Amino acid sequence: MNPTVIAILAVIVGGALTALQGPTNARLSAAVASPVNAALISFAIGTVALLALAAVLQTKPDMAATRALPPAAWLGGLYGAVFVVASAYAVPRLGVATTIVLMVAGQMMLSLILDHFGFMGVPKQPITLTRLAGVAMLVGGVLLVRKG
Repeated sequence: MNPTVIAILAVIVGGALTALQGPTNARLSAAVASPVNAALISFAIGTVALLALAAVLQTKPDMAATRALPPAAWLGGLYGAVFVVASAYAVPRLGVATTIVLMVAGQMMLSLILDHFGFMGVPKQPITLTRLAGVAMLVGGVLLVRKG
């Protein structure tokens, strides 16, 4: 199968599962009395799942390459923790749709900047009026979903 098609399908499935993550973690948060506790449990389960997958796939990190990484490359788990805590907190207050739309709007705003500067080696794509209009439409979507 074409790697581009696989990537598109992977992000569609990942995005769909993100919609499930908010209410799942919100329910867990209510049970354990804290969005931070819910995130901790979520990450523990995710860590076990990833360890099992790495064992099945027999993947091993290239330790020399990992030592050469810039400090920012190690922060992905922190970003994920913020995402999980924020969604566990926001979903009961805003609803799933509003939470997800706001998260996507935030992702798009920052992604324009990251693309523009080629952050961490991503292909540079300048900020254009068309791309800004796309983000403005997402922000408009936030307002429509929230009012609806």
